[in-house]
Amino acid sequence: MQSLMMDFQLTLNAIMRRAEMLFRNQEIVTRQPDKSYHRYTYGDWIKRTKKLALALRRLGIKDGERVATFCWNHYQHHELYYGIPAMGAVLHTLNLRLGPEDLGYICGHAEDKVLVIDDNLLPLYEKFKDKVKFEHIVVLSRDGQVPEGMLDYEKLLEAEDESQFEYTDWDENKAIAMCYTSGTTGQPKGIVYSHRSMVLHSMAGAMTSVLSLNDEDVVLPVVPMFHVNAWGIPFTTVMCGGKLVYPGPHMDPQSLLEAYVAEKVTVTAGVPTIWFGMLQILDKDPKAYDLSTIRSLIVGGAAAPKSMIEGFQKRHNLKVVHAWGMTETSPMGTISNLKASLADLSEDEKYDYRAKQGFPCPMIELRVRGEEGLVASDGKSMGELEIRGPWVASGYYKLEESSDRFTEDGWFKTGDIATLDEQGYMEIKDRSKDLVKSGGEWISSVDLENELMGHEAVAEAAVIAVPHAKWQERPLAVVVLSEGKSASRDELTEFLAKKFPKWWLPDDVVFVKEIPKTSVGKFKKLVLRETYQNHLMG
Repeated sequence: MQSLMMDFQLTLNAIMRRAEMLFRNQEIVTRQPDKSYHRYTYGDWIKRTKKLALALRRLGIKDGERVATFCWNHYQHHELYYGIPAMGAVLHTLNLRLGPEDLGYICGHAEDKVLVIDDNLLPLYEKFKDKVKFEHIVVLSRDGQVPEGMLDYEKLLEAEDESQFEYTDWDENKAIAMCYTSGTTGQPKGIVYSHRSMVLHSMAGAMTSVLSLNDEDVVLPVVPMFHVNAWGIPFTTVMCGGKLVYPGPHMDPQSLLEAYVAEKVTVTAGVPTIWFGMLQILDKDPKAYDLSTIRSLIVGGAAAPKSMIEGFQKRHNLKVVHAWGMTETSPMGTISNLKASLADLSEDEKYDYRAKQGFPCPMIELRVRGEEGLVASDGKSMGELEIRGPWVASGYYKLEESSDRFTEDGWFKTGDIATLDEQGYMEIKDRSKDLVKSGGEWISSVDLENELMGHEAVAEAAVIAVPHAKWQERPLAVVVLSEGKSASRDELTEFLAKKFPKWWLPDDVVFVKEIPKTSVGKFKKLVLRETYQNHLMG
C-alpha cells in the first residue's frame, strides 16, 4: 500500500520562498576589506539573487553546468550560493588556498563554464589562468573597474528585472553544488550535492540536539564558504530565519572578536586553529570583549583538545561544541552535545564526552570495522569508521575507481580510525595513515597531540610516525611553544607519562616556529614525515 502524501520536492528554492515570505526584514551583514560593514536585508538578498539567476541564464549557462566561485565570505557569495542553483546550474566553490596545479586540475575536471571572483583575488587567478578556459569571468569589483575581457557582477545584476524570475520546482535529486577534497592523497576528488541532501542536512542542523538555530540567532561562519559549503551554515541559517554575519577576508582572531561584540553573535563555527588564537587573546585580557551573547562555538575540521574546551568554559564561560564531518558527508556527521542520560556524570567525565566527536546527527548511522569485522561499541575497540545517510556521498565525480571507498552494502569508508561507546558517542583516534604502529601495537597520534596541547607552554603539537630500526615506527612530537613560554623535551615527556604508558611516549620532541598546515587548517603530516623520516635512524 502506498501513501497519499504530496510529492513535494525538497529544494533550495523552497528555502528561498520561505525566507521571502517570513523573514524579509532579517539582516545579512558583511565586513568588507576596509573593515566597514555592509548591511542589507533578506528582502534585498532575494531581489538580487533573482537578478543573478536571470543574469546567468542570459550569459548562456544551461541546466547542470558548473559555475565556479573564488570568493571570501560575504553577501555576494551568499547570493551565488542560492542564485546559481535557483536557475538550475551547479555551484562549485574553489578553495583559494590551493596551489595553481590543483586549481587548474579541479576547474578542468569539473568543466566549469564561468568563474566568479573577488577583485582582490585576481592575482591568484593569474597563477592558474593558463591551465583552464572559462567562457566568462565575472568580477566582484569594489570600484567598478574590471580587467578587459571580464564582466562586472554589479552591472550584470543591474541589467535584470527580478520580476521576470520564476521559481522552478526542480527535481530534488538534481545537483546543486560541488566541492573537491583537499587532495592530501592523489588528485582532489569531486563530491556532488543534491537539493534533497542539502535540505535534509539543513533541517537536521537546525534541530535542538544539533545546532538549535532559530530566527533570534546571529550566526557568524568563520569556516570559509569555499570549505564544504561553509558547513551548510548559509543554508541552515536562512531556513531558520537567523541573522547572518560574514567576516569577509578578516578571519583572524582579533577581527572576529570585534565582529562578535559589534553584532552580538550567538553562534559561530570554525577550525581549532582559530579558537586557539582566540583563547590566547582572551586569556591575556579576559574583560576586553563582551562575549556574553555567544552560546556556542562550533569546532570541526580537526580534533579539539579537552584542554581547549575546558579553557573556554572555565575561564571565559564560553561553550565549545565539537562536531565532525567530511567533504563526503556535506559535512555534518556528528555533534558532541551532552545527552540527558549523562547529566549525573562528574564535571571531568562530562568534559571527556565533550572532547569526543559526538553522536550521529538524525538520519546518520555509524559503525566501526576492525580487521576481523565490526567491533563492539565499548569505547575501546578501534577500527575504521563507516558512515551512511541521506547527505553522504555514494561516489566521486567522474571517478569510477572510487568504489574501494564504499562497502558492498553501501557504507562510506571514512579512513578515520575511531571508537563508538555504549552511549553512541564516536571518538576519532586517528587517520588510518597517521596511526603509529610500534612493535605491532597501535599508538594514536591524536590522543598524544591533544594531551600535549593541554600543557600550558604548548601552542600547537603534531605527532607523526617515523621509521625505527627495532620497532618499525615510533612517535615523534613536533611542537610550537606559546609566546613567552618554555618547556623542555623531558618536561613534555613527563607530562605525557601521567596519562599514557611508557611505550606510547614520543622518542623525541622537535621544537619549531610553525607547523605546516593544509588549506583547511589541518597539520600537513605528510610534509612532517618527509622532513623527519630519518630523525630516529641516526
